[in-house]
Amino acid sequence: MKKNANGKQGGLRRTVGWLMVWGVCAASAAENRPNIVLMMADDLGWGDVHCFNPKSPIQTPQLDAMAAAGVRFDRFYSSSPVCSPTRGSCLTGRHPFRYGVYFANRGHMKPEELTLAELLRQQGYATGHFGKWHLGTLTTQIQDANRGKPGNTKEFSPPWKNGFEVCFSTESKVPTWDPMLKPVKDGHSGWDFIADKSTAVPYGTHYWNEKGEVVSDNLEGDDSRVIMDRVVPFIEAAAKSDRPFFAVVWFHAPHLPVVAGPEYAAMYPGVPDFQKNYYGCVTALDEQVGRLRAVLKAAGVAENTMVWFGSDNGPEGNAKSPGTAASFRGRKRSLYEGGVRVSGLLDWPARVKPGTVTDFPAVTSDYLPTILDALQVEYAGERPLDGISLLPVLAGRQTERSKPIGFESAGQVAWTTQRFKLYSKNGGKNWELYDLLADPSEKNNVAAEHPEQVAEMAKQLAAWRASCKQSDRGGDY
Repeated sequence: MKKNANGKQGGLRRTVGWLMVWGVCAASAAENRPNIVLMMADDLGWGDVHCFNPKSPIQTPQLDAMAAAGVRFDRFYSSSPVCSPTRGSCLTGRHPFRYGVYFANRGHMKPEELTLAELLRQQGYATGHFGKWHLGTLTTQIQDANRGKPGNTKEFSPPWKNGFEVCFSTESKVPTWDPMLKPVKDGHSGWDFIADKSTAVPYGTHYWNEKGEVVSDNLEGDDSRVIMDRVVPFIEAAAKSDRPFFAVVWFHAPHLPVVAGPEYAAMYPGVPDFQKNYYGCVTALDEQVGRLRAVLKAAGVAENTMVWFGSDNGPEGNAKSPGTAASFRGRKRSLYEGGVRVSGLLDWPARVKPGTVTDFPAVTSDYLPTILDALQVEYAGERPLDGISLLPVLAGRQTERSKPIGFESAGQVAWTTQRFKLYSKNGGKNWELYDLLADPSEKNNVAAEHPEQVAEMAKQLAAWRASCKQSDRGGDY
């Protein structure tokens, strides 16, 4: 028997019948409920991580170890080529154009949306958000980050209003070392660590807790470590109380401005300062991935904890940033592969064989249906999901994706199947078609050779876009 999950935290539409079903199933399923950790880097390139690109100059031994212990997804996609939209897809299983987060710093998580945190709280999970939120403002009282300011209630949608019990969250980016500070002369892209803090000024973004309070302690040094210092006690407390947990850990690194602490910068002698800071902050992030996995083992919960890792989009990857998409075309903000193909990893010892590598096309919208499937919980209601459960893939029962992945961002659209990708930079006025199996770098437009394929995929894409527009107009609520 599967359990239904629906409703909104704080105003849940939970019937007596639903509660009875949950009560009957809870005891039998409790022992098998996995803990869940969703880790995500910010603007990390597919080619920045050594296990994906052995030519990468960046030291990522902990991510490499995670890949060796679990699954490496060689075709894992962010649902968007920019930050905010992808983050919403991780929590809803839906494309961001369904709920109005079209681009970075636009829109917010609507109260009618069902988030993983809300659905898992119904199943008895402890829920925590740590790091970058970027799905709405976190205050209406003070000036904060990109959009928070006195009286701005329109975009106020913090994580604690979306199902998270414990929070250590920022609205948007911060420097990757000493996250609350910047030099008087702000270098937008990054700087060397500030040895004399009397010369620094506030960066302008705050960390907030679940009570809506500014956090002021333990904010110096590596930002990824600062974040993990809050994740560790959350996990340890849940494990000690035998409560399943859901932790969303969204690092800021290596989003600009990049700053590396002296010990991390020293790992890259002879490298120009900007690259040294980029490489160093990625290695510092990598260290915290290893720390988290060690904490899970020490707490005795590693075996049945799903630990996911990815990036919200591709790298900046230009003169302003050393990040790379390796051989893939495009970068952040592009729907070519370099903008949306990211480093996808899963460590789950109870269900995954070490050293597994798959080229199955997966996407951040797959998190929600995969997790609910693992809990044997049905997603109730009529609203469409864009993701699919990956459990059959992990079990070796499914090798090809039957449900295409749709993309839309800033006028670009794309429709990706197991083999082909249909792309347009202007909403469908000019089509490009790429055979991703034969040409993953998207060098050869084969649209003229496959007119019937283009027509069929364009038809499917148009229907999907119409569905998204219906959702965005509130049709799912």
